[in-house]
Amino acid sequence: MSTQPKKSSIIIRHCSIKQLNEDQLIEAAERAIKINHLNAPHVQSLRRIMPGITAHPSRLAIATKKYWGTKGVKLTVGFLDNPPVDLRRRILTHMNAWGEFSNVKFVASNVNPQVRISRSTPAPDNGYWSYLGTDILAVPAGKPTMNLENFTMNMPESEFYRVVRHEAGHTLGFEHEHMRSEIVSGIDVEKAVKYFKKDQGWSRKEVMEQVLTPLKSSELMATAKADPKSVMCYWLPAEIMKNGNAVPGGKDIDKMDAEFAAIQYPKK
Repeated sequence: MSTQPKKSSIIIRHCSIKQLNEDQLIEAAERAIKINHLNAPHVQSLRRIMPGITAHPSRLAIATKKYWGTKGVKLTVGFLDNPPVDLRRRILTHMNAWGEFSNVKFVASNVNPQVRISRSTPAPDNGYWSYLGTDILAVPAGKPTMNLENFTMNMPESEFYRVVRHEAGHTLGFEHEHMRSEIVSGIDVEKAVKYFKKDQGWSRKEVMEQVLTPLKSSELMATAKADPKSVMCYWLPAEIMKNGNAVPGGKDIDKMDAEFAAIQYPKK
């Protein structure tokens, strides 16, 4: 694994959005729309971008958003590997940072928690990852919906800001900001494949899915412009960018993140 710029010796692990199995996609999309009708894909917008597209359920399922709804969201959180109480509280505190700006609350629970956090999932499911928004409801009971590999109280506070708040953002339905077309278009594909294979151990397919496939505007509820300092954005090194300038990535929830969360989950 490589490190971020020289000023930091922390190993920077990137996250991946965990995908449901193909046979779960349609049901998960129907559930997402039932929870929040604004999640439904805009077929007319898709047809403007891709003339002749058919409204097949599986295609529409992929384009369905996974937000919880403008009335706000309260999710229960449990831990699958019995971490110490102080670590549970610390993780939960950082997840609830989103609640400073929006109608969002994460609450600890030992009884059928909706968000289930693991810290020791074996390969190939190790690393940092989360399912997206309402997709967590399709994950079987007892299985993790979020993975924070090897997180302990000894982790620097900066990693709780960067990682835990990022993964909580995915649980709220927020996509990766670095997959906005404005950023993806500036990445050299082959250099990125080589970099992430060496740095994160990802296959070419994983790099394409997690970094190089731009999100279509029709599939987004998003800020007008991409935010390279969003907590939902990866740090991308200068060596893989066409212009030679690194994408800084986010170290914490920034102003645009806060404003966007407040739109999706407005406070009463």
